[in-house]
Amino acid sequence: MKNGLEGLKEPLLKINGAQIITNSLRMEGVDTIFTLAGDHILPLLDILDDEGFTLIDCRHEQAAVHMAETWARMTGNLGVVAVTTPGHANAIPGLINAMSTESPILNIAGSSDLRNYHRGIMQEIDQVGIARTVTKGAWLAHDPRRIPDLMTTAIRTAFEGRRGPVHLTVPVDVQSAEVEENEVIFYQADTYKRVTPITASNDSIVNAIQILNNAARPIIVASTPSSYGDWTKIFEKFIETTRIPFMTEEAARGIVSDEHPFCFGFFDLSQHTAANLIKDSDVILFLGKLLDFTIGFGSKPVIPDQAKVIQIETDPIQIGRNRGVELSLVGDIGPIVSQLQEEAIKYNWDQPGDWVQKFRDTVRNHREYLEQFITKETPLRSMFVHHTLAKQLKDDDVIVFDGGDYAYYGRAYLPAKAPRSWYYLPNLGMLGQAVPVSIAAKLARPEARVFCITGDGAFGFNAMEIDTAVRHKLKVIFLVGNDAAWGIDKNLQIGLYGKPVITDLAHSRYDLVAQGLGAHGELVESPEELEPALLRAINCEGPALLNIIVQSQISPRAQAVVENRKAGGGL
Repeated sequence: MKNGLEGLKEPLLKINGAQIITNSLRMEGVDTIFTLAGDHILPLLDILDDEGFTLIDCRHEQAAVHMAETWARMTGNLGVVAVTTPGHANAIPGLINAMSTESPILNIAGSSDLRNYHRGIMQEIDQVGIARTVTKGAWLAHDPRRIPDLMTTAIRTAFEGRRGPVHLTVPVDVQSAEVEENEVIFYQADTYKRVTPITASNDSIVNAIQILNNAARPIIVASTPSSYGDWTKIFEKFIETTRIPFMTEEAARGIVSDEHPFCFGFFDLSQHTAANLIKDSDVILFLGKLLDFTIGFGSKPVIPDQAKVIQIETDPIQIGRNRGVELSLVGDIGPIVSQLQEEAIKYNWDQPGDWVQKFRDTVRNHREYLEQFITKETPLRSMFVHHTLAKQLKDDDVIVFDGGDYAYYGRAYLPAKAPRSWYYLPNLGMLGQAVPVSIAAKLARPEARVFCITGDGAFGFNAMEIDTAVRHKLKVIFLVGNDAAWGIDKNLQIGLYGKPVITDLAHSRYDLVAQGLGAHGELVESPEELEPALLRAINCEGPALLNIIVQSQISPRAQAVVENRKAGGGL
């Protein structure tokens, strides 16, 4: 007897847009999402939670983007943010900053129903159009079946050339819409991203080494693209072979320790006098360093006209920008330096001579100059704070600096000793990111101690993220320098115009704010109180904040700006 079921096909399995997003992220190796809950991403959040993703919920979407970009820079993997439509508007400043830090992040934003677009739906804005102006690319997913290939295109865009953020809008009805599983094609990560490094031709490698070998005063400057891989050993071998002075900036800080005999620290003309020796160089090898305003756009007086410039660059558009170069090599920084090393060992290189000794003397003199400010005074001097911290630091600690005069002294004084362990503002100069950056740094490197150095003005931008650190049990030590002012701008105003204008703040009790959010907090008003308070902060269980009352002191950088502007110059 027939039961009426014979001949029926197996029912087709269904999958919705949120599951497709989740599966695509898994195939990319993503396991952590920075987010803030809202209507337009509720279907996605539900699936992410079911699938066991780590969801770091923040108090503001801009902070979530700062955390994602830090995660990307520290792990080398894709950082992911998930936000709503108003959240997308809040995330835009973070995306702008991520372009400056060259961080590969995917910003996923929900939106109201696609079927009602352009009808005046709730919270309707041109999310893709807005994002396209501040990212490397932005797309709209109008069909769940298109999500995997849109995501692979976005991710590939984020990682190729100079890295940066990308955006994908997925309307809430596309997240919820179900399609047959066999209609969706997923992609393995090694099928949509380049896995073979781009290297240089043999002729260009030989040419570069001959130029460097014939130089009397060469220098190497490494910037962010030099940090895209784990290439420390490659760089160390190269400078040990060639004995060429090596300096680092931006995310490249620490790729070779500042304590290496041929690494001479922070390449910043206003914060480290050794960087100014570039003005005396005859050959300069730039490893991903932009010929931008920080070096006078590659022109004199920073770079002599007669100096030969060699650029190794991930983005061919940047080759020869603002000045012609002697030689360009386009590709991945580490593998190309490895090629240079293989060629360099065929040559004889002079023993460290007067040129290298000049760097060593300049570094020593610069440190002695800074150390004259380490005096016991009340209110505290910024350098006394950084000197006290330096005595407690270990080589594997992570240090994060915000902007301003207080943090300036720390950036100039505290060395970078390991890759991905020393962060400061990119050239965009967006204040307030140190707090979320520090929290994400602890998440990315849980075994390390993380110290956040921020002024009171900068701290206020993202102070509520202390709550995020507490809830997620991420121990960060915040050293807030409180001079009751927007310090650098106040000092610029006094130097230029003789009076401050709306740059005064209150001596607020940020320590009590931290306590109210569940963190350890202490007020430090005298030099004698600092070290014991710092030790208590280091040894307590959770996040800790020291509200340190400091003097308002103009930094050498701000003083240089005042003098330059008075002389008719710019920044």
